Amino acid sequence: MNTVIFRALAPYLTTLMMLFSVFVLLRGHNEPGGGFIGGLIAASALAIYGISNGVPAVRRAIWAHPIHLAGTGLFISGLSGLPSLFANVPFLTGLWVFPTILGVELKLSTILFFDIGVYMVVLGTIGGIALTLEERED
Repeated sequence: MNTVIFRALAPYLTTLMMLFSVFVLLRGHNEPGGGFIGGLIAASALAIYGISNGVPAVRRAIWAHPIHLAGTGLFISGLSGLPSLFANVPFLTGLWVFPTILGVELKLSTILFFDIGVYMVVLGTIGGIALTLEERED
């Protein structure tokens, strides 16, 4: 399956899938989607890139080791519950702030940070497994 056409299209397909995974992540705390599905899409993009260009190319393309990415995501997800403790509500209760930056009101919530952590955990875990399995085939 490692044809010239696949190798030529894989970087573009990977970029498109990564952008779509971020879209799904960011819309997930208001509508269907979220960190888990976004992380699976991103891990699939890395797998496609790995199949077409090899594992060393993927390791150069990602900025951190997949296990470190998963650990950081788990830490962020855990930290997202701390603001609720300071607000005297149950742990992991969603809290929102609405800062205005350059005239645009942003809706930031602890749920978004939890989703970002889950995204990183799924991407790191599934990406690490996929890269390890791909390396064993070579």
